Amino acid sequence: MPYTFSRRGFIAATAAVVGTGAAGQTAGTTEMEGDISQAVQRNISSFRSLDWQPYFSNLRNGAVLVDIQSRALHFWSEDEAIYKLYPTSVPLSEDLTRKGRTEITRKVEGPTWAPTPAMKIRNPEWPDFIGPGPDNPMGTHALHLSWQYYRIHGTHDTRKIGRRSSNGCVGLYNEQIAELYELTKVGTQVLLI
Repeated sequence: MPYTFSRRGFIAATAAVVGTGAAGQTAGTTEMEGDISQAVQRNISSFRSLDWQPYFSNLRNGAVLVDIQSRALHFWSEDEAIYKLYPTSVPLSEDLTRKGRTEITRKVEGPTWAPTPAMKIRNPEWPDFIGPGPDNPMGTHALHLSWQYYRIHGTHDTRKIGRRSSNGCVGLYNEQIAELYELTKVGTQVLLI
């Protein structure tokens, strides 16, 4: 018998995630509600705060950690006064994913976009160039990395955040890339894991 997901079930599952225990005590909760609350808990736990020490030897110029698995970007300022955690979009597949240490080499407000040669082969119908604006897949700001073609950038398509949806780059909501743009500098260290 298929389950329907009611508003009451959603509220009960949400209460369970928050830790009130309401879902377990609410009469009439279904097995489906329990399954959903477990899925939500796993998603929330992946967005946990992290310490920088296991990933970086120092915070010189600040540090950015991109966790591809949890689809989260962490930022620590050089003086440790600022810590930020953002949801991201990540590459569509493992073969498009690059992991390791790099750094921010250039910062661009109102970036332009051109597909890489590999993108053009996969998608010959794509345009050769898009200037700044709402049609630009790089959003409002871009942080260039030392790896050719790789960026941390915004997106106008907010459906992409939290998903495997990019051709190699890491995407943020435009409001959040604007904030990260202001917090980082050329030379900020970046680690993708």
